[in-house]
Amino acid sequence: MKHRIVILGAGYAGTYVAGTLARRLSPEDTEITVVNSDPDFVQRLRLHQLAAGQEIEAPQLADVFAGTGIGLRLGRVTAVDPERQVVALADAQGGGELGYDTLLYALGSRVADHGVPGVTEHAFDVAARPSALRLRERLDSLSRRGEGGCVLIVGDGLTGIETATEIAESRPGLSVTLVARGELGDRLSAAARSHLRQACDRLRITVLEHTEVEAVEAARVLCADGAALASDATVWTAGFAAGPIAAAGGLEVTENGRIVVDRTMRSLSHPNVYAVGDSAYAIGDNGRPLPMSCASAGYTGMQATNAIVGRLTGRKIANTKLEYPGNHISLGRRDGILQMVDHEGQAKPKYMGGRKAARIKAGILKLSLWTNSHPTFGLPKRKHRLAAAPHTSPEKAAA
Repeated sequence: MKHRIVILGAGYAGTYVAGTLARRLSPEDTEITVVNSDPDFVQRLRLHQLAAGQEIEAPQLADVFAGTGIGLRLGRVTAVDPERQVVALADAQGGGELGYDTLLYALGSRVADHGVPGVTEHAFDVAARPSALRLRERLDSLSRRGEGGCVLIVGDGLTGIETATEIAESRPGLSVTLVARGELGDRLSAAARSHLRQACDRLRITVLEHTEVEAVEAARVLCADGAALASDATVWTAGFAAGPIAAAGGLEVTENGRIVVDRTMRSLSHPNVYAVGDSAYAIGDNGRPLPMSCASAGYTGMQATNAIVGRLTGRKIANTKLEYPGNHISLGRRDGILQMVDHEGQAKPKYMGGRKAARIKAGILKLSLWTNSHPTFGLPKRKHRLAAAPHTSPEKAAA
């Protein structure tokens, strides 16, 4: 019986790992299945553009995996049982269970409401395609009124900055306010912060610093200092957290649901489960946790692939560098900031801004889309055979 590798999630990390494993492991020994709830590849890094009213490409996963030997199962993961080594799914046919021998968990993250009342009921977000489209519909409605409208972005991390500038540029008839808990762009260098402020001024974005939101209502946001901010559309970008599935299945996770892994992305509690991307709580080479980011998805995906191939084939596991190189921030379509960081994750004094930075960011996104749309292109064609009985599932042991 073939060794069953199941990959949960076909985002940046899951798609990459699936393609690389397909090119490095022999199909005579392995069976690779990717599970995803959406039939398309979602460019999460560009969902703020989708919400602002732009069109972004969404390749069909059936086309992405065609001819690769990778199986695709469309369905929503409802539970993981690492003791029985099965995944529970809900799909158009009613769902069922999918067994595995090795599981790669790449379900990403979702908005973290931090317990703030009203976020779930009243706020919009750009963490997933359906929610980005919902925000887009709301912005369309406000634009059609012809009398403007107030859009409030809560959270000044990279997602908040990109969302605020994109909406302000694409929909100049709307009033955009960015609410920052601390100083705007406090993780950037002084020069980059100045560039960011100039961009907000140019796009007529109102910035409220040192402002903490305590509640979200249908038409306003309540702040800790007693202020009430009117809002026709509140967009919550104040952080992300992993979903509850891993924790509910008994995997060791952090407070925000990320699976605790070792240096090879292997779960500390269940050795035949690996986690990558936003789902993984991995310690970088500088001794600090890797942040939720596209860069982290790439590095953790490469490390997990090396570990899975090495353990299944009896080869030495190569270590991939685990670092966070910097921030690539779009400020609309014609401006941007490239901010590199040092080994400790602190912003370096110099940065790149303006149209050149915007073009580089666009190039990164274009390359990322192409590589994920062709997950097996350019990879080694040598397919390794498996070592004897690398993992044994409960069903096999019983047989």
